[in-house]
Amino acid sequence: MKQIDLKDTYLKFFESKGHKIIPSAPIIPENDPTCLFNTAGMQPLVPYLKGEPHPEGTRLADVQKCFRTNDLDSIGDTTHHTFFEMLGNWSLGDYFKKESISWSFEFLTKYLEIPVEKLAVSVFKGNDIVPADNESANIWKSQGIKEGRIAFLSEEHNWWPNMELLGPCGPDTEIFYWRGKSVAPETFDPEDENWVEIWNNVFMQYNHEEDGTFTPLKNKNVDTGLGVERVTAILEGYSDNYKSSIWKDIIEKIEEISRLPYEDEKYSKSMRIIADHIRAIVMITGDDAGIKPSNTDQGYILRRLIRRMIRYAKKLNIDVNSNWEQELALMVIEKYSKYYKELERNKEVILQTLKDEKIKFNRTLEHGLKEFEKVVKNLEGNLVNKDIAFRLYDTFGFPIELTEELAKELNLKVDVEGFKQKFKEHQEKSRQGATGKFKGGLASTRRNGNKISYSYTSFKCSIKKSFGTSCPSKR
Repeated sequence: MKQIDLKDTYLKFFESKGHKIIPSAPIIPENDPTCLFNTAGMQPLVPYLKGEPHPEGTRLADVQKCFRTNDLDSIGDTTHHTFFEMLGNWSLGDYFKKESISWSFEFLTKYLEIPVEKLAVSVFKGNDIVPADNESANIWKSQGIKEGRIAFLSEEHNWWPNMELLGPCGPDTEIFYWRGKSVAPETFDPEDENWVEIWNNVFMQYNHEEDGTFTPLKNKNVDTGLGVERVTAILEGYSDNYKSSIWKDIIEKIEEISRLPYEDEKYSKSMRIIADHIRAIVMITGDDAGIKPSNTDQGYILRRLIRRMIRYAKKLNIDVNSNWEQELALMVIEKYSKYYKELERNKEVILQTLKDEKIKFNRTLEHGLKEFEKVVKNLEGNLVNKDIAFRLYDTFGFPIELTEELAKELNLKVDVEGFKQKFKEHQEKSRQGATGKFKGGLASTRRNGNKISYSYTSFKCSIKKSFGTSCPSKR
């Protein structure tokens, strides 16, 4: 397929359909202390989907900066990313299913030139409470999607947010693309991995009442989401996202710096991790929220990304004391500042943050890695105990996740729960010391112990709960 600027094409298309193009919200949620990052395009628009008038009207479209930590352990494969961009278009009590579905079909087949033979869809099959979404199925048929390519699935797949949560809700329809080398089968099988979801259209048409009933909403909304990275790879014919135009120049620069080939599987995972993390790092540090590496909240995740990137650079024999990370960061800034002006505005902050954290981590990383290699040689069994894990943290600055990663590579386990308990005891002793023997003239020098987040994935805000149940509080 031809190479196009997906973001520009998308925004111009929906602008032609009467949508106002709104800027991306910051990657750090504004006025929402319950969530560390914006994890979906609709998250910043929740107040308007709940009924508050939007200053730009009832038809909106944008490219939203998103960040998710729940897939961090999967980064390094060909499809996962921490930072990603989500294209979205919304109707706030304006158009509904007919327009949403027909425009999605028009955009995919006319503007992206995807053959209808490579498309399939799923719709809600209904249950004892809410009927099947035959309306969406019939609209898809009118567009040219054959009946065999329409799958009716349960609420687990095609209902938003879920049947238990109160508030606005409704069925969704998902659009799939056939990426297999063979001709797409006439009948759509959602379990076949060659069918890849590329777009999701959510139709908020009910309100889940406290008495358990689902009543029709007076003002029905449409919320859609299309992932830039996945669709770009599909359009360009790649099953590996990192070979697409989004990543090609970054990967080539990593090849140049390391003098190693991406095509060699010994190096490709490390290169993907570096490419993914440098982009995420630039987006977080370039945000006007002013996030800096730390041991808590967004700062902790940022620190882990930087340190993880450095470790994988060392695996590629990159001279980590060179300015390699500055070169990569500048490429990301140049590539994305067209859409996110704050990156150019905060360029010096981004570069200085990377440099400072690299210097800080380099002081201990090499010694820590040597220490880790030494202790695992003398292990009895396959468990890295709590004392070893805590020493790596306390002496060498290794987050527990880094120790887990190193252990996993050697098929070892880590006593994470024991580490947490030991760390808790360490914090308590620090507090007692701070309020006891360091009182008086030494009060200003007391230390409260480092606050660290272990299960940083627990900070992933559940967007589904935005309409009824608040997100988990930060620790």
